Amino acid sequence: MASVELAITNPVTVQFLKALSGTLAWSLSFYPQPYLNILRRSTTGTTPAFPLLNVLGFTCYTISTTTLYSSMLIREQYRARHNGTPNTTRGNDVAFAVHALLISAVTLSQFWSRLWGFEKRRFRLLVGTGVWGLLVGSVLAVWSVIGVVLVKGRDGGRDPEGWAWIDVISAVGYVKLVVTVVKYMPQVWTNYKRKSTVGWSIGQILLDLAGGFLSIAQLVIDSSLQGDWSGILGNPVKFGLGNVSIFFDVIFMVQHYILYRVKGKSKDDEDSNDVERRGLLSSDEEDGVPK
Repeated sequence: MASVELAITNPVTVQFLKALSGTLAWSLSFYPQPYLNILRRSTTGTTPAFPLLNVLGFTCYTISTTTLYSSMLIREQYRARHNGTPNTTRGNDVAFAVHALLISAVTLSQFWSRLWGFEKRRFRLLVGTGVWGLLVGSVLAVWSVIGVVLVKGRDGGRDPEGWAWIDVISAVGYVKLVVTVVKYMPQVWTNYKRKSTVGWSIGQILLDLAGGFLSIAQLVIDSSLQGDWSGILGNPVKFGLGNVSIFFDVIFMVQHYILYRVKGKSKDDEDSNDVERRGLLSSDEEDGVPK
């Protein structure tokens, strides 16, 4: 009994349990939406901008977490930039990023009717020009930083005192953060225009909320164990992801449980094709920005 209590109060054990619980909650949050789409045999009620931006975002997150966790060069440059403090990226962060990327790709594929046999929707128009612009702009921004490092970096970008490869990883991480801020907006706007959350899984939101709280808790514990709270500011992407997710999760919960709480089927669920013909999900509106 004493050994069990000792294990539970051990800082490393606590850190592991927090990391595991946060990763599981956030990882599980990716399953309710594609499962609901399969049950309804439809993606109506959701915007493809969300999974599309998730694919972009988690591609960036996979790159940033993998390099921060495994690259000796990047880890050394991080320590040089943060007074010798190691970064707080853990193996569970890498596992989560790869898993999230794969499931997001599966969810995005459900908007191709030929693959899943769902009703046909106008993918290109439903995404909207603003989202496409963000995709292109993000890629160009990262390549611009790479170009600066190659041209102005010292010792081929290995010297952390100047432009270095850690700056490229930071840029990739900030793309993920920007994408996280933007990706929820089209769905919030779509729910508002439809006055309904039918088709949008509240299960993923509840799990995402739990994952956000636990992710921030893990970051705080990591910094506490190191005795250096700069670890939180040194990992702004992870800290920002948790806070942004919590903010939008609360908005979705208010929409689902208070503003648009409907018993039974809504008119949008009864005739989803007619909803799209009426133009409630126009390309500009699904960008998250009304005309």
